Amino acid sequence: MKRIYVMALFLCAFACGLSAQVVDTTVCAVLKNPKSFDGKIVRIKGTVAAGFDQFIVKDGECGAMVDGIWISYPQGTKAKSGPIAFVQVQPAKNFAGAFKPVTRTPVTLEKNKDFKQFDSLLSQAHNRGAGMCLGCTRYEVTATLVGRLDGVADANLERANDGKIIGFGGFGNLNSYPARLVLQSVSEITPKEVDFSKVDLASKGQMPTFGGNADLYDPVEAAQKSAVSLGSSPAGLQALKDVAAFGKRGDKTNGVSLVYGNVNEIGAKDDALGLKESPDGVLFNCTFNLDRLEGDAQVRAIIHAGQHIVDLRSPMTGNETAPLFILEYNGWSMTVATAASNGQKFLTAQGAYMLWDSTWTMAERSDKMSEALTGFLSKQEMLSK
Repeated sequence: MKRIYVMALFLCAFACGLSAQVVDTTVCAVLKNPKSFDGKIVRIKGTVAAGFDQFIVKDGECGAMVDGIWISYPQGTKAKSGPIAFVQVQPAKNFAGAFKPVTRTPVTLEKNKDFKQFDSLLSQAHNRGAGMCLGCTRYEVTATLVGRLDGVADANLERANDGKIIGFGGFGNLNSYPARLVLQSVSEITPKEVDFSKVDLASKGQMPTFGGNADLYDPVEAAQKSAVSLGSSPAGLQALKDVAAFGKRGDKTNGVSLVYGNVNEIGAKDDALGLKESPDGVLFNCTFNLDRLEGDAQVRAIIHAGQHIVDLRSPMTGNETAPLFILEYNGWSMTVATAASNGQKFLTAQGAYMLWDSTWTMAERSDKMSEALTGFLSKQEMLSK
């Protein structure tokens, strides 16, 4: 009996020790010094938003360039929520910089009732209105999240004097987030429905242009045709460069891959050296969730991702260390321009931001689009210049 009692005390102490390892913190505290939380199990309460190329927990303005922590599910989760397009930068086999593989403690996700509700809410697409709505989910969710925090001191790309990328260490889309939360559990869920009423009313009766079934056409070829529709304008020439980033059909040597699959899970390629070589020693892995990219939306994703690749692979002078705000502004600008030239009457982004409205007059289009993009990136995606 005494031995059983001692064992019970031991198990209790062990369980209490495990509990004590969970660090209660906030989004802003993590972003103030992400490296100090690296590898720790943390508990954070915040608002989770899933969009086109976004899956973050946020909690107001923290004063950082990126005021959100990227969220990933453990590998094999097979959840529905998360971003629908994702560009990961990875060192190639012939990477020019120093590379040290990172070993991280695996996380197991509790797929309980709370998680199922969380996943269901964040994967519900807004589809009541008309026009094209990229990454528009019906809900944001305030919740308490527990998971492994991966953090780095600096997520910016490091470049050599010749501009070649020789170092990077961030997470999420474009490796631009200094902190990533690999989810272990979720609780205290409170959904908030995004108000799309104004944009739905404005675009009522206008169905989005449909570019064809993804099984029946080459989306890169369709994106090239879309770029051609802009003619020889600066936007048209840039769009052609964006599509060209994917190379010719069957080209597996340019360091850019396009695959369809899970966009929301931590992958085998994360924190690992690539198995293939690349012209500049860097791989750009583009992953799309085809279930949520039908028809012309997939073409827009090609343009968007292509712009990101061009900005990182051959940046304009002075933009070598451009923040994520600028990279996303460029990506969305080209997305809107090609969508408009392809006949889309309206284009809306998550958070009910109308980025394009064909009823805008010629005189007001530039200002209105710029205002919408700035509001979307700073208030919805929590980015700053």
